[in-house]
Amino acid sequence: MSPEMRLEDYLDAEGNIEIPVGVTLTSFMDRHAEQSGEAPAYRYLDYERDCTVELSWSQMRTRLRAVSARLQQITDSGDRIAILAPQGVEYVVGFFAAIQAGGIAVPLFAPELPGHAERLDAVLGDAQPTVVLTTTAAAAAVRDFLRTIPRDRRPRMIAVDAVPDAVGEHFTPVHIDTDDIAYLQYTSGSTRTPAGVEITHRGAATNVVQMIESVGLDWNTRSVSWLPLFHDMGLLMIMFPALVGAHITLMSPVAFVRRPYRWIRELGASDAPTFAAAPNFAFELAAQRGRPPAGETLDLTNVAGLINGSEPVSMASVDAFVDAFAPYGLDPAAIKPSYGMAEATLFVSTTESGSAPKAVHLDRQALGGGDVVQVDADDPDAVISVSCGQIARSQWAVIVDPQTEAELPDGRVGEIWLHGDNIGRGYWNRADETELTFHNKLQSRLTDRSHAAGAAESALWLRTGDLGVYIDGQLHITGRVKDLVIVDGRNHYPQDIEATVSEASTAVRSGFVTAFSVPGVGREEVVIVAERAPGAGRADAAPIVEAIRAAVSRRHAIPLADIKLVAAGVIPRTTSGKLARRACRARYLDGTL
Repeated sequence: MSPEMRLEDYLDAEGNIEIPVGVTLTSFMDRHAEQSGEAPAYRYLDYERDCTVELSWSQMRTRLRAVSARLQQITDSGDRIAILAPQGVEYVVGFFAAIQAGGIAVPLFAPELPGHAERLDAVLGDAQPTVVLTTTAAAAAVRDFLRTIPRDRRPRMIAVDAVPDAVGEHFTPVHIDTDDIAYLQYTSGSTRTPAGVEITHRGAATNVVQMIESVGLDWNTRSVSWLPLFHDMGLLMIMFPALVGAHITLMSPVAFVRRPYRWIRELGASDAPTFAAAPNFAFELAAQRGRPPAGETLDLTNVAGLINGSEPVSMASVDAFVDAFAPYGLDPAAIKPSYGMAEATLFVSTTESGSAPKAVHLDRQALGGGDVVQVDADDPDAVISVSCGQIARSQWAVIVDPQTEAELPDGRVGEIWLHGDNIGRGYWNRADETELTFHNKLQSRLTDRSHAAGAAESALWLRTGDLGVYIDGQLHITGRVKDLVIVDGRNHYPQDIEATVSEASTAVRSGFVTAFSVPGVGREEVVIVAERAPGAGRADAAPIVEAIRAAVSRRHAIPLADIKLVAAGVIPRTTSGKLARRACRARYLDGTL
């Protein structure tokens, strides 16, 4: 390995990504400390306490050794170590210390996260951690929560910030194999018990290299993130500096939502190339409320890449963001609509470096039948689809007929299947689900222009459950297999119906709508649940419902069985903040919405 990390260190003779033997997520921590010393590593902007907490690489090594040594005193290799801590540098230390100690990290969240106690209990029951890492400030809430767990499987608790540095003298380096499990990434679990994806050191390291190479980042790029650290995208952000020695500035999701300008200001706070990632709603929110106050200067010419992923990308949100911040030097090509998922560690595809986001307009009727027909933007049946770009190096994505398991040609909609070293090993303690999701074989490939070219014939493929299509070599995401609304034999994409509802009335909170089908008499029927917009809490429901019904009938030619107008925040969400469509459907059906 060279003294300075280079992309070439991770490529074989054919140009494929190959992680060197022995590399783990904590391999380079000591080297960063020796080379960078007091240079910043992880920095947290604490808006609650109005202070900044920063760890240099030397301090990071000291804290990691101390917490790792403490864990080694009470755990065995391979034990699960859960992190139930608030956002901050202590969370980062806990995550990497769990791995460095020879354990399997389980990144979770503090119990005070509203509405998710049941999920936290389910995950702890599944992972069976022997230790929970938290902070002194959160210790009381975590202790109270752990008391609800039967004593025979109740984990011990350690406050990361209460472990003295001197304990690090007892740290003993352990052998960790590149193909060992580094952590369990639990899926959102909107309608079932969350499943823990087994992410190996090879998988995570491969995915970081894929992201760097695809986005076009320098190895010294600084990054900024408010993403929850238990979320797959938030985790990948903190792995980037761990592997390459760059530094990251963190803040809490609440700090961003309350004042989006905090994120925008930090993006432009340095002349160094800066990288960030966020879900689509963040771009829309920042465009609405994230401009600098009068008299404050802002320079975003340094922003090298802004991944827009984790939820469907809206071209309207991208355009609004560009309109808001191009006057401050933002390059539109810096915004990178992307596709990813926890089972692939995270990153799958993004737009080409230097290329601005692109969208095409597709015929709604043809798309419902699985075909792509491009139409003009003003076509009454036009559906906007945003390109998620090209697949990362050393990763394959094929569009498959889920019934025949045969590869489909470009222009045909099917299920996305993935293959590559970044793919998770399976689901923790779920052999049957692992077999169904991770161990699939392509029954046939295209003889010409196959997207499986280069992957072994014996390759195992991840069945994503996502629907997609290749258009002009670019991957477009069209929906989820299980979310398709099928009425009278015709397919309808719920996000398409939801967009129509959002536009139908100003009394509807834009983007906070779910559409799903329910059993009817001899057919499936469609139900809409929509949150009321600010200021529309007491508006008469009748004209709103009438406007929604008329718009959906006109554009989609489907009747609506029911329309529920609810208060803001009523539609259930995943822990990463996305609307949980299937959970909403379940609550509607059992009467608990």
